[in-house]
Amino acid sequence: MIIDMNPFLNSLAPALPEIFVFSMACAILMTDLFLSEKRRFVSCGLALITMVGAALFTLANFGAGGVAFNGMFVGDALADTLKLAIYLIVFFVLIYSRDYLHSRAMYKGEYFVLALFGVTGMMIMASAAHFLTLYLGLELLSLSLYAMVAFQRDSVPATEAAMKYFVLGALASGMLLYGMSMLYGATGSLDIGTVRKAIGVMSPDNMILIFGLVFVIVGLGFKLGAVPFHMWLPDVYHGAPTAVTLYLGSAPKLAAFALFMRLLVGGLEDLAPHWQQMLTIMAILSLAAGNIIAIAQTNIKRMLAYSTIAHMGFFLLGILAAGPNGYASAMFYMLIYVVMSLGAFGMVILLSRQGFEADNLDDFKGLNQRSPWFAFLMLLLMFSMAGVPPTAGFYAKLLVIQAVIDAGFLWLAAVAVLFSVIGAYYYLRVVKLMYFDRPTDSAPFQAGADMRALLSVNALALLLITPWIGTLMNICARAIGTLA
Repeated sequence: MIIDMNPFLNSLAPALPEIFVFSMACAILMTDLFLSEKRRFVSCGLALITMVGAALFTLANFGAGGVAFNGMFVGDALADTLKLAIYLIVFFVLIYSRDYLHSRAMYKGEYFVLALFGVTGMMIMASAAHFLTLYLGLELLSLSLYAMVAFQRDSVPATEAAMKYFVLGALASGMLLYGMSMLYGATGSLDIGTVRKAIGVMSPDNMILIFGLVFVIVGLGFKLGAVPFHMWLPDVYHGAPTAVTLYLGSAPKLAAFALFMRLLVGGLEDLAPHWQQMLTIMAILSLAAGNIIAIAQTNIKRMLAYSTIAHMGFFLLGILAAGPNGYASAMFYMLIYVVMSLGAFGMVILLSRQGFEADNLDDFKGLNQRSPWFAFLMLLLMFSMAGVPPTAGFYAKLLVIQAVIDAGFLWLAAVAVLFSVIGAYYYLRVVKLMYFDRPTDSAPFQAGADMRALLSVNALALLLITPWIGTLMNICARAIGTLA
């Protein structure tokens, strides 16, 4: 008897990139057992090859659609676009991290394995069409991040940060799971599409639905790091090794966007009047707390953590606009933010060396005298984060504000602009330190030529992509348009 495997293989086509990345992570884990300390570069090389291979798999099936695992997993343009961005960002992260890890005796295969398991979790979240699939991807990512934060085992700050992250992350996961269970109780299904159809014929004031939505929003707020669920973020960014903070502060934000889109838009859009109110409060508090508290920081990792909170407030503005234009602008904003965050933490790694963490603002004093080129790159990154034209960060903020105004929230747009002006202070302070203060350190940079080149590309992209802002926005709009 001959069994035709083609239908089975075809049904797995949308999930081939995930299968490939997960398989490579397992292969690297086994291969690393047989590598000496001098050959650890093999694990890093295999991880980089994995990102390239996954991109080829995704591009080969880009936008083809299809579902797998009985409809629990979907392949659409939104998922494929986010996955390609994740591959690119993680590729940069691995290059940036290499010298940092090597100089601190952390250059081990486990780092790359955990990074790839985290990537698999992000990919699953991007393609989830079912509550269980979404939760599975979220937990795979979260558990990988908990272990990565604690990777420097002899560091007390890293261990403390990992414990805080684990406890609060577990609480957030429990909240999210409880909210999903209440939605299941109200609708009788865990399939996101079926839940949306069930909610469409129910009263929007159904008490079980509202309670379930509240718990879901709380869980999402924790995972995003939005106020008032932000308390873990500055401590984790500060305590974790900078290479881990670089990973944590970049690609997972794209997965968080996917989480919002699949849950709130894909399943709960009929409850938009309710979640708009909650997100409005979270957005305003995030903009206020993030921008104001960042001014008082002397540690650049903590400053960037509070900056992240403020940026997540801006991101929420796009989501609460509750329309295709708002969602597309939120997606574009998150993509630009991730590039900015990648470059900013990359600069911290560039200035660091064995026995010295360049995580204080004073460490950037006189950078222009030490290296005019890298001072210029940091200036571009800070200007983009502040929203100074003609950088990509300015256009990202502008598109979100336009979407909010089009949705009828003029006052909210005014609040966002006000706090953006306040937030510009702490970004410009970094520029002032680099150009107008005397250097306190004269040691040469120890980063390799590949990292320096990629960091240059990273920062310059924020300026050079401005002629293609409209094209990128169209890509985001088309990706959002495929959301079922």
